[in-house]
Amino acid sequence: MTLTEPVIIGALSPSRAGDFMTCPLLYRFRVIDQLPERPSPAAVRGTVVHAVLERLYDLPAPRRSVAAALELLEPQWRRLLDDDPQYAEMFSGEEEQAEWLAQARGMLERYFTLEDPTRLEPAERELYVEAVLDGGLMLRGYVDRLDVAPSGEVRVVDYKTGSAPGPDFEAKALFQMKFYALVLWRLRGRVPRLLQLVYLGGQGEVLRYAPDEADLQATERKVMALWTAIERAMQSGEWRARRSRLCDWCDHQALCPEFGGTPPPVPDRQPGDTVRSSRRAATDEL
Repeated sequence: MTLTEPVIIGALSPSRAGDFMTCPLLYRFRVIDQLPERPSPAAVRGTVVHAVLERLYDLPAPRRSVAAALELLEPQWRRLLDDDPQYAEMFSGEEEQAEWLAQARGMLERYFTLEDPTRLEPAERELYVEAVLDGGLMLRGYVDRLDVAPSGEVRVVDYKTGSAPGPDFEAKALFQMKFYALVLWRLRGRVPRLLQLVYLGGQGEVLRYAPDEADLQATERKVMALWTAIERAMQSGEWRARRSRLCDWCDHQALCPEFGGTPPPVPDRQPGDTVRSSRRAATDEL
């Protein structure tokens, strides 16, 4: 019997799923139109802090100190600048850049009040995962950290450089983690034991959740329903704008009907055209 690759109808990451739930027109602008966006200082700071925490675990456990993390900060910022010098244009001057770096230092210092990295040995960092559901939809994304206990139990960890959400918004924050847990379940056949969000903004907080199969089955149904809605929008050409407080940070207000704009004609491009994407860009506050 010849095994054949599943037919992939499209691909979805937690970020793009979140875009569609927030505003279908934003999803269109980012995925279908692929419109450029200005780098956000908050998102770029998140990228740098993530890079520092990833490399912190390259050090032997006894050397994983606050001082070591802070020493990694400016080299990671310089590396990002070398890759894309336009990031320097985010700041009006050296003073503003210095304040931005000071905020990143504060987040790194806060991390050590939430976890003790000398007691951890992650199994994976910045792990790319993908799985194709029975309907042909590929789910994919990058997991910040995967911890595996001697018993084989898995903890999925994600760093957030924003502040912890209030109780009314916890479900939205956990959707991304359940998404990753679903992918890992489909890949490895075992439900992760714990999902952990480490918030480095504000006062710092750790949000933990233990999923079960019912949770992940519900997440799969939600993801497939989202994809059905995306396909419907592609077929109809109707990408509805949904106004919210997040509009204040949107780069596309000039093209948005909610702000008197007119979207450009929809290009002949489908979300599945670029199924194998490269490493994630700095987008939302990670």
